[in-house]
Amino acid sequence: MRFLLVFTLLGLSLAPAAANPVRPETLGSAAAIEAAVDRLLARMTLKEKIGQLHFPSLAFPHEPQIEAVRRGEIGAMLNVVDPRYIKAFAAAARESRLGIPMLYAIDAIYALKITFPPPLAWAATWRPDLAELAAYDVAREARALGVNWTFAPMVDVSRDPRWGRVIEGAGEDAFLASAFSAARVKGYRRGGLATSVKHFVGYGAPEGGRDYTGTEISTPELLDRYLPPFKAALDAGSETVMASFNTINGVPVTMNRALVTDLLKKRLGFDGFVTSDFVAIGELVAHGVARDLEEASVLAFKAGIDFDMASGGYDLYLARAVADGRIKVGAIDDAVRRVLRVKYRLGLFDQTEADFANLPRPVDDAAVRRSAREVARESFVMLKNDKAALPLTAATGRIALIGSSADSAQHDHSWWGPSGHQKPETETLRAALEHRMRPGQTLEYAPAFADPCGREFKDKDAAIAVAKRADVVVYNVIEDCEIQGEGVSRTKLGLSGQQKTMLDALAQTGKPIVLVVETGRPLVLAEASQQADAILIAWHPGTEGRTALAEVLTGEVAPSGKLPMTFPRAEGQIPMSYNVLPTGRPWTGSRYTTGYVDEKQTPLYPFGHGLTYTTFAYDKIVLSEPKMPVKGTIDVDVTVRNTGSRAGAEVVQLYTRQLVASRSRPVKELRAFEKITLKPGEARTVRFRLKAQDLGFHNDAGRFLVEAAPYTVMAGGSSDTALLADFVVTRD
Repeated sequence: MRFLLVFTLLGLSLAPAAANPVRPETLGSAAAIEAAVDRLLARMTLKEKIGQLHFPSLAFPHEPQIEAVRRGEIGAMLNVVDPRYIKAFAAAARESRLGIPMLYAIDAIYALKITFPPPLAWAATWRPDLAELAAYDVAREARALGVNWTFAPMVDVSRDPRWGRVIEGAGEDAFLASAFSAARVKGYRRGGLATSVKHFVGYGAPEGGRDYTGTEISTPELLDRYLPPFKAALDAGSETVMASFNTINGVPVTMNRALVTDLLKKRLGFDGFVTSDFVAIGELVAHGVARDLEEASVLAFKAGIDFDMASGGYDLYLARAVADGRIKVGAIDDAVRRVLRVKYRLGLFDQTEADFANLPRPVDDAAVRRSAREVARESFVMLKNDKAALPLTAATGRIALIGSSADSAQHDHSWWGPSGHQKPETETLRAALEHRMRPGQTLEYAPAFADPCGREFKDKDAAIAVAKRADVVVYNVIEDCEIQGEGVSRTKLGLSGQQKTMLDALAQTGKPIVLVVETGRPLVLAEASQQADAILIAWHPGTEGRTALAEVLTGEVAPSGKLPMTFPRAEGQIPMSYNVLPTGRPWTGSRYTTGYVDEKQTPLYPFGHGLTYTTFAYDKIVLSEPKMPVKGTIDVDVTVRNTGSRAGAEVVQLYTRQLVASRSRPVKELRAFEKITLKPGEARTVRFRLKAQDLGFHNDAGRFLVEAAPYTVMAGGSSDTALLADFVVTRD
């Protein structure tokens, strides 16, 4: 009931999302689509209507499902990626009484045939246009098979790297996540897929970082931190929304009408359909809020869940609930209307048998691989580079390459694409580096481990001997392949398996160490940062990633990524983010101030941090006006200069802080960013426009406030900013 009270006030603060635009290939206006939906609804039986809300997963043998489609009892299929099956289901849909086409959905997130780096790495590029390109190419591969719907983007903001699903999102900041949310939706849709922005809402803050557990989120936190990326996705045209399957403040989202209907559909104006997550409706029984699947199905439907993914409850029980008056036919019609509206907007009713005859369609693999390499190049984040350990130049001499992952062609989490889908050839890091050895350079390789993820040693002593003979050691490590992604949370975030033990041994050689870390989340690298001269976060680089990695290590390409999530010093600091609230007792080193007695209170590497092979100076920040009315704007000019000897890219970041407010406000909030490239000695002034309305926040009643108050604006190459200036927001 708490959310029901709060969200009735949101009309004052959250403007409705723009109506989802019609796809270019769809004929007719929005009014024509609504008229077509009305005509079709009038012809449908209750069984056919409920069929449009029934969304099962592919089963074998699948002939009974094909017959159900032919009877009009299934509206979409999950995990159908074989074009032969899609053709069969499409034919059955055409043969049904009303010929309503189907949706075919998979998790086409960052891999199908060619594997891209994961979305967290996309965010590390700080280039939403690259994320759009990546999403477009993943969508093209899926669409070529006949798939037309993806469960992406995941836009859950998270400050907790213990939670394995941070790999799918854009990190800890709502502003950055919103930019990438919109870009990903645009890319998937441009590539031919409908999107399902997920998981609405608050899934990224599970208690203890444990996947699927509940969250406790205040109204201001919900509206200011967790909701903005969803609104950005809706404004970009996301056709569907997936509800989260966790509880929020004690109420499972799958039955939370205040969130799904009052907030999403009414206040945000979302007119597409809402799907449950996988078997989430049935899980209401385990949550302890329903006695059985029948009761759970009624609760979910009344909350506003239009589509039942894989539980089968709607198919079994909605008709009975209509018959005994628990659910009104009008409510069924509203849900079906939303589904049909999306199908018309996608142009599915215009498809003929000929559209399926040429499946699978060819895709330009070379173009997709070029995109994958470009994304990988710009996603790598160099955390440190003492004594110019990188790049590996002709003067480097003998290079030791250690780690079995360096000689592996595995496709990092390619299970995000269909299992068993044929993967293309991938160059290993070892091969890529060997191809780039210059005269006078030699590369000597030692696996050190029996497997790419470093679980067990394989001739550790031989690896140490190789390191001792070298001028520099490149040590490639990878987060254990089984302990990241959905359903995998960690309490310990150090190097997994035997990889830390190997690093300790390499450090004992006294040789310079370049530590290359492949990971899907921030790790705790406090000790490793003392042992390694350079650390490069390579995320999971994908099909073209090891080639891109060799390009960066040898200096062909300079690293330019920045962290989308804070790297903590210790697990005990988690959850951690840069945009915390100030305290009445800031850290001074004394006992009665905020901090830890056994660790620094600062992060190891802050949000937005990332180095390259040159250096930058932030010379000045200039405001167009010292005052800004509550409905006005000011321009902020930030001058940046390349002070190094080679060209490089820098992400200029702008932050603000409200100094006096009606409630405590974060010490810093990202408001704008731009990635620029500067030649040696070149300076450039980047202009950002600040809107007073973008500085507002929500109070406990859910009201949006832009207060007349003093502010500080800050600029720099990370959240550890270099420049600042003051301005005032006025009521005039």
